[in-house]
Amino acid sequence: MKDFATRHLAAIVLMGLVSTLFAQFLPEEIAQRAFIGDFLSTAEIIKAEEIGEGVTKPIRLTLRKDGREERAAWKNPSGWQYGFWEGWQYEIAAYRMDKLLGLGMIPPTVERDYLGKKGSLQYWAKVETSLLKIVENKIKIPDEFLDRTEKAKYLTRAFDSLIANEDRTQQNMLYTKDWRGILIDHSRSFRKGPEFSDRLLYGQGAKGRPLPFRRLPRSFVDRIKALTFESIRTAVGPYLTDEEIRAVMARKDLVLKEIEEMIRAQGEAKVLY
Repeated sequence: MKDFATRHLAAIVLMGLVSTLFAQFLPEEIAQRAFIGDFLSTAEIIKAEEIGEGVTKPIRLTLRKDGREERAAWKNPSGWQYGFWEGWQYEIAAYRMDKLLGLGMIPPTVERDYLGKKGSLQYWAKVETSLLKIVENKIKIPDEFLDRTEKAKYLTRAFDSLIANEDRTQQNMLYTKDWRGILIDHSRSFRKGPEFSDRLLYGQGAKGRPLPFRRLPRSFVDRIKALTFESIRTAVGPYLTDEEIRAVMARKDLVLKEIEEMIRAQGEAKVLY
């Protein structure tokens, strides 16, 4: 029985590895997402402290259940703040889109009430540093991890373009000890209107930010191609409006057009892997 359980778990991890070869979270971490999500939703809150970073004033909560303790970031920005439209619900929608696309870069995120207010609660991923600290401290990325970090950068640009995340900063691009990229802070995502539906935030034709995708996983591009209004609605549930989903679909076409133009100019082998 034990051998069967071991083989069964190995098969689950292998399936996760096959479907998310480009994911930054490890296969065993991805396999734990449902468990972590349930933990975040049901565990007792035993401690709260202000993080002291970020304009959305996140609060770090410590949770305990069945002898296990974990930390998570709770936030509930809503409406116009500092000239930007904020929404805690976009944190959850971004995580669900991450799962739909097999991205594997955003920590598990759920809805959770705290002090009588609704907000998003995101698992506190174990990371080593941020892009901001790398730049400020002039940290050299080891040569053996340069390819990994470059690929994570291009994945981030493509994903941010699709969900119209206008708040990607050096502070919210994080790295694990072994240089896997982890993404947080998506409360300024899923923009709508012509400004965010007619042009991407990244790419050759991006306004004010002509940073290309360069190289992307073929399976990730295939999942973007497969997106439909219905598949996104099923994934994100009540956290996006129909108008916001239609804006994602408009950007889907722009992302795919950008990739097609890259392939025509450079050849498929240099763009997709």
